[in-house]
Amino acid sequence: MKSFKNLKQSFFLIGLCISLLFSAQAWSEKRPQVKLQTTMGDIYLELYPDKSPIAVENFLKYVDRHFYDGLIFHRVMPRFMIQTGGFGFDFSKKETDDPIKNESANGLSNSCGSVAMARLGDDPDSGSSQFYINVNNNKHLDIGDNEGYTVFGRVIKGIRVAEAISELRRGKHSGQFSDAPNQTVQIIKATRAKGQKVYNTKCAAMR
Repeated sequence: MKSFKNLKQSFFLIGLCISLLFSAQAWSEKRPQVKLQTTMGDIYLELYPDKSPIAVENFLKYVDRHFYDGLIFHRVMPRFMIQTGGFGFDFSKKETDDPIKNESANGLSNSCGSVAMARLGDDPDSGSSQFYINVNNNKHLDIGDNEGYTVFGRVIKGIRVAEAISELRRGKHSGQFSDAPNQTVQIIKATRAKGQKVYNTKCAAMR
């Protein structure tokens, strides 16, 4: 009788493990993760396809074909944001696919650690490959009096790296690159990740 009880407990534990495994897999599929390996450290992102399906599909398309590998952070602003996804080491602009529709009315905010689509200021549907990471609560970028900017993910690990990039000295470059850091910071590789632990993101500007 005792052995039968132990057997039932074993089956229960096996079933529970299988259930948790499939739940974790389903969760990872619902919220894909991406690792940005940069010359200043790694940044891990979690994406929200349920909120921003167009932006997430577009971003992952570029990741999967290694479009971001070697690109630089061409715009950094302390206690504001860092931007990448458009220019190579020599500031040559990389050719992109067609722009995508703005999804800024998805309920997500440009809060500390969020990841959003960059676009032209006068055209809400002009986003393509460029994106930025907020290192402060930038709610003025949310939809409101203007069309806003599409948030499609957030930093789950590496916010200190993003902040360090934002604090780099600028001024060496002129024209459209006036906010480029004097020290070149590149994305060595952008790849899909899986199972990365989610850390509570808290920016220095909020501490």
